[in-house]
Amino acid sequence: MRGSGAGARLSEAHEGAWRDAVDQDVAAAVEDELADLLRGRVRDAAQVDAVFARDIAERVADFTLRGGRRIRPRFLWWGLRACGGQDIGTGAVLRIAAGLELIQTCALVHDDVMDGSLLRRGRPSVHTDFAARYGPRPPHAGAPFGTAAAILVGDLALAWADDTVAGADLAPEPRRRVREVWQAMRTEMVAGQYLDLHSQATGSRSAFRALHAACLKTATYTVERPLALGAALAGADEATAKGLRSAGRCAGIAFQLRDDLLGVFGDPRHTGKPSGDDIRHGKLT
Repeated sequence: MRGSGAGARLSEAHEGAWRDAVDQDVAAAVEDELADLLRGRVRDAAQVDAVFARDIAERVADFTLRGGRRIRPRFLWWGLRACGGQDIGTGAVLRIAAGLELIQTCALVHDDVMDGSLLRRGRPSVHTDFAARYGPRPPHAGAPFGTAAAILVGDLALAWADDTVAGADLAPEPRRRVREVWQAMRTEMVAGQYLDLHSQATGSRSAFRALHAACLKTATYTVERPLALGAALAGADEATAKGLRSAGRCAGIAFQLRDDLLGVFGDPRHTGKPSGDDIRHGKLT
């Protein structure tokens, strides 16, 4: 329930000014939120163990902060704004947007491990960097060190993402709506990644399966679900939320098809990753 009097008016004015500022540059607002959040997470990790903090926690923070276009937070923000959302605190929205970027870190680090990718965002992928620093372990000792360590980096990013969303300052009803969308998004993301691997293992050449995997792995996770999170925060009615999800799914599939083309024909200097890897690895594109 809103307060009353001068304090409430000042609070509303502050929220309005903050929303207007985020409107001007969503990515910068999310960057600030991530920097503040990750400083605290790395500091907490250092209390656990200095080596763990340096090698794992700081890598999560560095990877999350040093690249990316903040596409998912933008869709979340504009989904919220399209549906109104005046009663939701801007700080809570930015915190959930930061959670989206952390789950993206998890997805990319694990994706590079599964694909054996050497580059990400124009720099050595996480598992490649670990291997360069520490060298591989002998085969009989289990997974190569770089692979195992990178998996832990992704795991920590996912844990931090969940903690971040769970800790957002929300009333019970929007919290419930956000949790439902968040849980669905995580499951769809893993399903899409598995279908990607499955197609390589089975040699599938099905156009339907390719589009289905693209929908699960990218379309829902990159556009549809972030828009749905914005709608859930705003308390949008079902018809509005459904319309946003439908538009987001179409845009997300188009995004993945363009990414497939760039993966084959793109210039690594611009894409930040080798060209032709998907075709060489037998992926459905």
